[in-house]
Amino acid sequence: MAAETSHESREIVAIRRADGESRMLAASLPRLVLDARRIAANVIHGLHGRRRAGAGESFWQYRRFVSGEPSQNVDWRRSARDDHLYVREQEWEAAHTIWLWPDRSPSMAFASKGARDSKLERGLIVTFALAELLVAGGERVGIPGLMTPTASRNVIDKMAQAMLHDDAVRASLPPSFVPSALAEIVVLSDFWSPMSEIRTMLAGLSASGAHGTLIQVVDPAEETFPYAGRVEFVEPEGFGVITAGRAESWVSDYVARVALHRDEIRSETNRLDWLFSTHTTSRSAAELLLFLHSGMMAAKGSGRGSTVKAGRSA
Repeated sequence: MAAETSHESREIVAIRRADGESRMLAASLPRLVLDARRIAANVIHGLHGRRRAGAGESFWQYRRFVSGEPSQNVDWRRSARDDHLYVREQEWEAAHTIWLWPDRSPSMAFASKGARDSKLERGLIVTFALAELLVAGGERVGIPGLMTPTASRNVIDKMAQAMLHDDAVRASLPPSFVPSALAEIVVLSDFWSPMSEIRTMLAGLSASGAHGTLIQVVDPAEETFPYAGRVEFVEPEGFGVITAGRAESWVSDYVARVALHRDEIRSETNRLDWLFSTHTTSRSAAELLLFLHSGMMAAKGSGRGSTVKAGRSA
């Protein structure tokens, strides 16, 4: 009975926390949407879209069926000629789909005095603004597990509404899904997850041949660890509290551990021909937006990764 009561109490707390986070997001979304539209409007001036005539439903290529895809995607006539299963990919689906995933987990709500926005706000602003730019350029944009790809001009409103009505647990990494081989994926997160989980995520998302970019959004305090004296560090996602008697003595170990973690992520993304970069919330959102948009356009125009180096900071 005691265990059952404890479980019910935790569930009530979780529900209240989720409800509180939803209300906070609902209250802040109008401002974030306006900020995103303003930044996108500034950046889009002078940029040329890549909209093409026609619906783009012509045949693109066959590709191998990937475990986890719906069986109705299989082209049985083509598969009958071989020992493998194949999927018939359309041009629009293959070349014009970009998946954007902003981390909305509790750790993203952190903001120190040196930040312009919280990590959550920055991730959402850049996601919305990038979606606006991409749709204006003729792309389809979706959110894994939340919103199917769309080329709608009111894509920001669709994304905001999808998030407002999302009652799922706020995960730190995107859900497992199978993007098309030529799709692009952009993940904005603080990436403080264990490296084993990041490797699993990358393996799943890249299995079909899709490429992507990981942006580690961090607060200035997470870069420099500007703490001294006795400090209690509370892990916002349920992993407890750590107390430092002399926090300043942790600086060198902390900085080294962060550098190692980033090196491990970079090594994995380089191996897969993905991009990895860091962005600090003390810098401008427009700077990150330009980095992402120009990098994606360069990759499409001259071959993946030929002009943008993995690991560059934005």
